[in-house]
Amino acid sequence: MPGFELFSEAERKEVNDVLASGVLMRYGFDGMRNGHWKAKELEHALQKQLNVKHAQLVSSGTAAVSVALAIAGVGAGDEVIMPTFTFVASFEAIMMLGAIPILVDIDDTLTLDPEAVKKAITPKTKAVMPVHMCGSMANLDALKTLCDEHKLLLIEDACQAIGGTYKGKALGTIGDVGCFSFDFVKTMTCGEGGAIITNNSNYALNADHYIDHGHDHMGNDRGAETHPFLGYNFRISELNAAVGLAQVRRLPEFLAIQKKHYTILRNALEDIPQVTFRTVPEGGEESYAFLNFFMPNLETARNIMLGFKENGVDACFHYYDNNWHYVRKWAHLKELKSLYPITEEVKKGMQYLQTQTFDQSDHYIARNISCLIKLSWTEEEVNTRAQKMRDVILTNVN
Repeated sequence: MPGFELFSEAERKEVNDVLASGVLMRYGFDGMRNGHWKAKELEHALQKQLNVKHAQLVSSGTAAVSVALAIAGVGAGDEVIMPTFTFVASFEAIMMLGAIPILVDIDDTLTLDPEAVKKAITPKTKAVMPVHMCGSMANLDALKTLCDEHKLLLIEDACQAIGGTYKGKALGTIGDVGCFSFDFVKTMTCGEGGAIITNNSNYALNADHYIDHGHDHMGNDRGAETHPFLGYNFRISELNAAVGLAQVRRLPEFLAIQKKHYTILRNALEDIPQVTFRTVPEGGEESYAFLNFFMPNLETARNIMLGFKENGVDACFHYYDNNWHYVRKWAHLKELKSLYPITEEVKKGMQYLQTQTFDQSDHYIARNISCLIKLSWTEEEVNTRAQKMRDVILTNVN
């Protein structure tokens, strides 16, 4: 991770096909295309790769989450349960629909704690949205049982976890709808882009219309298409899809490299008593996009991060002090700083953030260090990095 590290002639060929035709839009202009339909091809490739019936490309991972919720009927005043540890896009996508993000604690998987979810369910709850952060998953069996019991939607935000599996199924395919991001720093990139996947044909049809201003895509005359319902512009371009088409074909190659590099780093740290690793639920296999481990306390984690920086160990993150990925630094959300008026329903629904504490999440995030696994490292570079990481950690725990 990320896929841009290994751009090749495969990506250039697909992009050049688009430039040669001159058609950058995914819809229409049939006669000019010379048979090139990169977005359609990528959707079919994703369906095959993930063993899912339907895939719909969109303009970003954020768009994917909003579309996933919208096509399943989530909207104004509905509550969506989500984790305290994620990217800000998760709550942005919920709020864009006028729905209310209900943040709850994570556990040692670094994802939603099913017990915290259970306590957060109210009559207004419409969906539960686990976010498979840093390449690994929540306890999906427990969450699915809760959703079935309470007749709730299970929406998987797998934006950071393409290639991960749970009990033999691709992440994103276990819930009602799954979401992926293909932005510049994902394992598989389109530059900018995303996708929703589902086995529900009605949701898939809704997505096909919704992401293109409500167009029904019937017939060959775009100007004659009707609009069964309101939609928006969440289309991906053919240029972005072309990059993704080459990348999805290379995804097994990328995942194998990630696993190899991850394993070298983890093996170097495994015998250090003070290091414990995130829990991967039974039956799950992470995508190996990140190596996540816990230190004994916040002070040690901070000292190790400083040591990594001083020793040239880059691409490691301490999310407790990070502005983008953890609730602790989200003042703009807590204070509802907006360029436009927020509805009274959402204001009221989010008052809990003024007083809510997340001690359990703090316990895990304060001690967690997350290291990106790069595809471009040589084996020598990975081994050197592993030794540096080991030395810094031992210096700070002995």
